[in-house]
Amino acid sequence: MSDMLLYLPDFARAMGMTLAVSLCAAAAGAVGGFMFQALCCRSPLVYWPWRAYVWLVRGTPYLAQLSVIYFGLPALGLTLSAVQAAILSLALYSAAYFGEIFRGAWLCIGRGQKEAAQAHAISAWQSFWHIQTPQALRFSLPLLGNQAILTLKESAAASIITVPELTMTTGRIVASTYGYILPYALLIASYWLLAQAISLCIGWLGRNWLSGGH
Repeated sequence: MSDMLLYLPDFARAMGMTLAVSLCAAAAGAVGGFMFQALCCRSPLVYWPWRAYVWLVRGTPYLAQLSVIYFGLPALGLTLSAVQAAILSLALYSAAYFGEIFRGAWLCIGRGQKEAAQAHAISAWQSFWHIQTPQALRFSLPLLGNQAILTLKESAAASIITVPELTMTTGRIVASTYGYILPYALLIASYWLLAQAISLCIGWLGRNWLSGGH
């Protein structure tokens, strides 16, 4: 137990790295998924390439995608650090899932609202951004939070490319102390705390931002 106290600063740093990688990737993935899905609604030229991308990303393991970016890109002359590769791969991976969340949210909006906007001489673009999108964000917020948590958990795969996040740090501590129960208990507790923090933030947004403060 006393030995484990010496490793608490390592766990704290690992939590910070895990959170930084996960939030950067989730934010980039959410923005990318939103933008491409929005373009799909307006441009057939974007629709089919984006659908093919979503089909490919969702049909292959994230670990394989991470390996291609970290180990494969140097062959093309682009070398990324482990942290950069983890963020980029996780952002590209999560963008497909975030995009599907937004697609489902936009499909939930009744056609009658679009027709009413046309009757009031509101352009299709204005209707999309000012009428449909705010509702889509409200509909999708719980699922966006869930996907952010899934992104957090997927970040554990970054341990294979030596990103000093929670899973890699735990493995290093286990190898040093030959203890298993306490390090892995701390690992589980750390992921649980981070997931709860994300849930609380999403709940706060739902109550105060998208609901207009009501």
